[in-house]
Amino acid sequence: MTLPAPTDPVTLDAILPVLERIAAALERAGPALRPPVDVTAADAFLWGPERRLVPVPRVNRVEIGLLTGIDRARDTLSENTGRFAAGLPANNALLWGARGMGKSSLVKAVHAEINARRAADALPLKLVEIHREDIEALPDLMATLRGDAHRWIVFCDDLSFDGDDTSYKSLKTALDGGIEGRPENVLFYATSNRRHLLAREMVENECSTAINPGEAVEEKVSLSDRFGLWLGFHKCSQDEYLAMVRAYVARHALVADPDTVRAEALEWATTRGSRSGRTAFQYIQDLAGRLGQRLG
Repeated sequence: MTLPAPTDPVTLDAILPVLERIAAALERAGPALRPPVDVTAADAFLWGPERRLVPVPRVNRVEIGLLTGIDRARDTLSENTGRFAAGLPANNALLWGARGMGKSSLVKAVHAEINARRAADALPLKLVEIHREDIEALPDLMATLRGDAHRWIVFCDDLSFDGDDTSYKSLKTALDGGIEGRPENVLFYATSNRRHLLAREMVENECSTAINPGEAVEEKVSLSDRFGLWLGFHKCSQDEYLAMVRAYVARHALVADPDTVRAEALEWATTRGSRSGRTAFQYIQDLAGRLGQRLG
């Protein structure tokens, strides 16, 4: 079958402007090319929903000397991080337990301490935080960091999984590393209020439908087992709480009567129903405001 010849033959000169307009429209519709991230721009980064590293010029952190009452956890995490920064084997770490006891503050403080101790000509240890809601992008983050000359701590604060959330499988894949294995230059630190990251109802739902209910329990435990280092944080005593308050008063050079500070700090903790590092700092913020002094 032969097609009839067109009345007006289409020439290249005639069709080229149309093709150029189509190409321009496709470029506008497609994602913009992102410039490569300069990993030397900062020592800390965020990994967000856009799946790229965002430099953090100034990290919100507490000096490690102000983290009192958690000496064992502090020393253990510092040693583990120091070995990793030196290129030696180290474990992923899960910091779990009471709220406000300095879990996330400790991770950031240890990162700063390790970099302060490193030689001037050594590559700095990098810290990148990934938010809980972006945990499905964790494998992409691991792939991005793989092969970089720096060593990286990937940090997720307040990590836990509830309801029908299946993103924990992305975490398991990232920690195991799949067929390639976990990148040698990446370590994963997470904080959580509970020791087992899967909620009880998730395990109960799995048990009710599983052929072998024990498999559901195994799934719950196996996720936490990906962390070789478990560090527990527990509610502090009254003496430990007051020691935190005194340390903050001294650090910020707050001028106040010690007996008044003690009485007010205890009342502050009583009205909030808890004693913790967070409660101590909240009292210090109130005290500094009333004294008209700034916290440096």
